[in-house]
Amino acid sequence: MKLIKLVLICLMAVGLVCMASNSFAKVTLVYGTTEKVTDMDPANAYDFHTWEIFYNIYRGLMAYPAGETNLVPGLADSYDVVDSGKGYVFKLKKGVKFSDGTPFDANAVKWSIDRVMRIAGDPSWLVTDFVKSVEVLDKYRVKFNLKNPVAYFPDLVATVPYYPVNPNVYPADKIVQDPSALKGGKLVGLGPYRVIFFKRDQQIALEANPYYVGDKPKNDMIMIRYFADATTMRLALEKGELDFAFKSFNPSDINDLQKMSKIKTIMGQGPYIRYVCFQNNTEPFTNKIVRQGLTAAINRPDIIKKVFLGQNAPLYSMVPMGMWTHEDSFKSAFGDGNVELSRKLLAQAGFNENNKLKFEFWYTPSHYGDTEVDMAAVLKTQFEATGVMDVTVKSAEWATYKENWRNQLMPVYLLGWYPDYIDPDNYTAAFAGTAGSKGNGIYFSDPQWDAMFVEEQKSTIKSEREAIFKKIQQMWTDEVPTAPIFQGTLFMFSQADINGIKISPTLQFMYAPIEKVK
Repeated sequence: MKLIKLVLICLMAVGLVCMASNSFAKVTLVYGTTEKVTDMDPANAYDFHTWEIFYNIYRGLMAYPAGETNLVPGLADSYDVVDSGKGYVFKLKKGVKFSDGTPFDANAVKWSIDRVMRIAGDPSWLVTDFVKSVEVLDKYRVKFNLKNPVAYFPDLVATVPYYPVNPNVYPADKIVQDPSALKGGKLVGLGPYRVIFFKRDQQIALEANPYYVGDKPKNDMIMIRYFADATTMRLALEKGELDFAFKSFNPSDINDLQKMSKIKTIMGQGPYIRYVCFQNNTEPFTNKIVRQGLTAAINRPDIIKKVFLGQNAPLYSMVPMGMWTHEDSFKSAFGDGNVELSRKLLAQAGFNENNKLKFEFWYTPSHYGDTEVDMAAVLKTQFEATGVMDVTVKSAEWATYKENWRNQLMPVYLLGWYPDYIDPDNYTAAFAGTAGSKGNGIYFSDPQWDAMFVEEQKSTIKSEREAIFKKIQQMWTDEVPTAPIFQGTLFMFSQADINGIKISPTLQFMYAPIEKVK
């Protein structure tokens, strides 16, 4: 009995009540976050943190090395472009096995892609917008037939919806919310880790996958602890209960932690953006002049100063700074906090002090960190400073928030974007192309824009694509399907004895290189 009690105490000390593991990990790293997972299914999940876990338990035919932006073969040894750019043939690695020991082959690739297209989840457009069909040529060769040539198709293949899953474990036509819904009750992938413990919003434990064909992780286990708020997470880090923590800290915590000698700061200057979305198919936001009027009232430097203590940068395009083709189009078109212009535009749409524009403005309170409520409050103040807007602020937790935009219940709302692939197309077609826009609840659709996206996607000439993206950014200031606000700086903190944390512009956070220095 004493031995049983001792084992239970040890397990609780590291935050694990029960884990299906053959032995205790030699090196366990504890990771804290205020993020949450959504559906544990590559066919439907479409959020930063869930994809982060997928990067570590699944693997694509193409992949990015940790901390780098150069695309390399993953599950594929190589690929050939055929049919004048409308076909890609991938030659798969031999001897690869899923984390349950099941052999991997071309049939699993086709089955997984067909499943994504059939389920039609949130990220499915990354497949369905480009792929017509998938063929198995032989056991280790698979062909993607495209609707049109796509210059960056290998980058798409490195995204989560293209990750192969085990056909013997996943249902062919249903979304998996928790591992318990799978045959065998476990997530089965091809990445460097496998999940051995899952308790939603509390803990997830990942151990090194013994069947993984790549470099062995420098740790044996990652235990993810979920926190309800940034303050509690900071205290856990300071007490040494966490080896590292990421997303999201309060701005004041960031300032304090950077000054602590016992804490290591890792900064990620990447293409993370925030913006305001309009339901373009909902009155009065069907009128682009109304969308322009709201945009003119936004004062980006004021938001960054008051809410983020200067830790982010104003953004004047949906294409982030540092990415080729970026133009400060919104700065020249609207400036910041241009009350006079905002009033003038809204007057053209029939709104004034006696007939104010009344609308609901939505945010989600925890998905983007504790600062979200403050950003919503500052934006409400900026809108109402015009004297011609009356704003009701509303909020919903992330799962409900997503349902709200699917059901077209939020006329104006805040969102953030982490890139699926590093290309201006991912910051434009995803919001103003008919399919991508619908998926994000924006419902902007214009045949001219769709034709321009197809044109830039087909072109392999960089100067041609650059000209199209610059034109699109100028057109954005006229139609304003969305309004950019800021580009974020990502902060991660760790104990001084932790090495190997890398945040690349792809924003793929890989656990395998992280180690504790003795």
